[in-house]
Amino acid sequence: MIRIVTGTGLGVGKTVVSAVLARSDHAEGRNVAYLKTVQTGLRADQPGDAEFVRVAAVVNGAEGYRFESKFDPAIAAEQAATTVSMDWLVNRTQAMAGTCDVLYVEGTGGFLTPLTDDFTMADLAVRLAAEVVIVTRAGLGTLNVAALTLDAVRIRALGFSGFVVNRWPESPGVIERTTLTRLIRLGNVLGMLHEVDGLDTHAPGLLPPTLELVPAPDR
Repeated sequence: MIRIVTGTGLGVGKTVVSAVLARSDHAEGRNVAYLKTVQTGLRADQPGDAEFVRVAAVVNGAEGYRFESKFDPAIAAEQAATTVSMDWLVNRTQAMAGTCDVLYVEGTGGFLTPLTDDFTMADLAVRLAAEVVIVTRAGLGTLNVAALTLDAVRIRALGFSGFVVNRWPESPGVIERTTLTRLIRLGNVLGMLHEVDGLDTHAPGLLPPTLELVPAPDR
């Protein structure tokens, strides 16, 4: 199984969610791996998202491409005077998927973020016939972009694993509670992850062992 982990925007916590999901599957006895399609904004000697997930979830973690510029993949590749090959990414992903039960594939940005001048993360998901996990938050503005992302998944006839609401407060207010209620009406919610102060995905291994999905309430 290939699961694309996408988000409703930058910084919503796709890497942390990937690590928690991978760790949970691994604890249940599945052979799990993780691939960061394109890592941007880091030098070659800096630990990236794949290293964080590898250490935190104790699974195989790898990158496709890495660019030092912190832009969308297509632009970062252009800045580096190279290109991202969709065929190469598909082959790399399928090869990794063939070695495990579940492969988590994390994109950069959102579902329609351009990987190349012609292809997006959505196109990669279609090529891989992947299921999609959408990571979001429960603040103002969430519902519109969550619904648009889910529509983009369904239009492509892809499987939808569910939403994960990241940075869920210990004491949710009216905004968080009502947003969650409406997300549940939109589609499946896998659960919520509480906010962890100081959590840094550039510091591998600092994922609290107690951090796990909180089940969403019934409709």
